[in-house]
Amino acid sequence: MLEQQLFNALSLGSVYALFALGFTLVFGVLGVINLSHGAIFMLGSYVALLLVDKLSMPLPLALLAAMLVTGLIGFLVDYLILRPLRARNVPHLVPMIATIGVAIMLTNLTQGLFGTDNKRFPFGTIPEGSFNWGHLHVTAVQVGIIGISFVLMLVLLSIMRKTQLGRALRAIAESPKAAYLLGINVDGLFYLTSFAAAALGGAAGVLVGLSFNAISPYMGQPMLLKGIAVIILGGMGDIRGALIGGLFLGFAEVLTVAYISSDFRDAVAFGLLFLILLVRPSGMFGKILERKA
Repeated sequence: MLEQQLFNALSLGSVYALFALGFTLVFGVLGVINLSHGAIFMLGSYVALLLVDKLSMPLPLALLAAMLVTGLIGFLVDYLILRPLRARNVPHLVPMIATIGVAIMLTNLTQGLFGTDNKRFPFGTIPEGSFNWGHLHVTAVQVGIIGISFVLMLVLLSIMRKTQLGRALRAIAESPKAAYLLGINVDGLFYLTSFAAAALGGAAGVLVGLSFNAISPYMGQPMLLKGIAVIILGGMGDIRGALIGGLFLGFAEVLTVAYISSDFRDAVAFGLLFLILLVRPSGMFGKILERKA
């Protein structure tokens, strides 16, 4: 039924949007496409799995802990790698290559520690409750994924639009030099942005792990490609665009699988992306952000 497919698409698209929000936040504020974001997404699922499996931690606490750990990893990536490159004012391609190296390192480290086989959450960890609403079958996991994703997205949007912190971040996105002259702690907010973006990526990793109950060291790469597609579709650096673009991609994939074929899922989704960009090369929401100073 169409209602069921639309609900499934909402569940998947909300995770895509959550992942892309962290991705676009780093680009919008730091001006860097952090290609280690997919590996950090993958690590979030492994952290939650270890805490649940080895320490018997409740799933909500494991989710928060995974966000904290991945946030710290994002901070370290910024402090140890991106900060020295910023200080040297290197071309934009250099941080991208550096974060590719970080992603490969994290993926290989995870592969060495846990192997390449899919891991699953222990039986009973994932809520199995469900209910029917007309022709719609809703599971507790789907409700949790949609709820958590939208809460985190709304919190981020509220911070960016209604707080002094959000105004400072928007000022840095426009011009880090001008923001510094205005007395804004630019370096501190760079670190905070990297922490928050990685935490959102880690949360998305946990939610995907719960949704499919399959965790592997290579799960970050396809999500990274989709995240890049989402932020380009929505408009580079635009948070609204990441939200709408993620939902669009989720709906395109699910409806293609349901009514065409799973073999054409990515072909149709990325084909639609291509057509939209032919009409609006800068994405759905405005022009590509550029540093002015």
